[in-house]
Amino acid sequence: MELFLLAVSTIAIGVLGCVAWFWGSNYVLDSILPPRGPNAGANIRRAGMVRPWLFLGPAILFLGIYLVYPVLNSVWLSLMNASSSRFVGGDNYGWLIGDSKFQESMINNFLWLLVVPALSTLFGLIAAQLTDRIRWGNFGKSLIFMPMAISFVGAGVIWKLIYEYREAGAEQIGLLNAIVQALGGNPQTWLSLQPWNNFFLMIVLVWIQTGFAMVILSAALRGIPEETIEAAVLDGASPWQIFFKIKVPQIMGTIAVVWTTITITVLKVFDIVFVMTNGQWGTQVLANLMYDWMFRGTPDYGRGSAIAIVLMVLVLPIMIWNIRNVRKEMR
Repeated sequence: MELFLLAVSTIAIGVLGCVAWFWGSNYVLDSILPPRGPNAGANIRRAGMVRPWLFLGPAILFLGIYLVYPVLNSVWLSLMNASSSRFVGGDNYGWLIGDSKFQESMINNFLWLLVVPALSTLFGLIAAQLTDRIRWGNFGKSLIFMPMAISFVGAGVIWKLIYEYREAGAEQIGLLNAIVQALGGNPQTWLSLQPWNNFFLMIVLVWIQTGFAMVILSAALRGIPEETIEAAVLDGASPWQIFFKIKVPQIMGTIAVVWTTITITVLKVFDIVFVMTNGQWGTQVLANLMYDWMFRGTPDYGRGSAIAIVLMVLVLPIMIWNIRNVRKEMR
């Protein structure tokens, strides 16, 4: 209850603070540059130039404090030793190149990038097309989108129980092993079964992100002009031809945006790996490796920050490309 009250009071203070800032800053501005009197015209023009910054100012300030400063600080820490007491230059980056766990993390992140965006976008596109054609499509969309409401930690716990292992002959509490044993097979320790355990982890994120892809792509499909589809039908095009040669090319920009958005999420994947395997059995990823060096045992802020910078460098080009595509779509 205390935590609930704290959360409610924090939200209330935030909302009231925004209202107070909105009202108070405009009141002060209108007092300094009154919209009446002999200089009313000039005052209104000046106030019009200042007023947008009254709203942008706090946002820019907080972005600087919580986004720009941490990035610059991380760059600086990556050039320092473990305790940040001595400058070591690029030694931490040199260590990364030869570290086996970092190499494992890069390979695993690359596998995640190949599998998760592709499958999530594909399943989302299929789901969007099929649910738009059936009577109970909205109900189906709700079921597919529902995993998006679950946190990555919650999803990891759910799927860890699905993969749970008990010895052969014992009562299986894991759904997958219960099915395998009921069919006469032997239960498996799925999360330590290399290299397939990486793909078992990827299924969790595909399960979550398919709903996101479906919603965006469904809106794009509905935005296709009916005239083009009707013309294709009159020309004798089959449903497959209409889908692949008429619909998909027209929403290719949206597909690219969905793909890259999921790609950014994949590069930062941490919660699922942390909850289900903690990076063991060959499942380490960059974000989890960074956490290990930063917060486990004796912290090494230099190496942890170097991994964080590598992760940021990998995400940044995709994010810039994604933003440019979104702007093109809005024109």
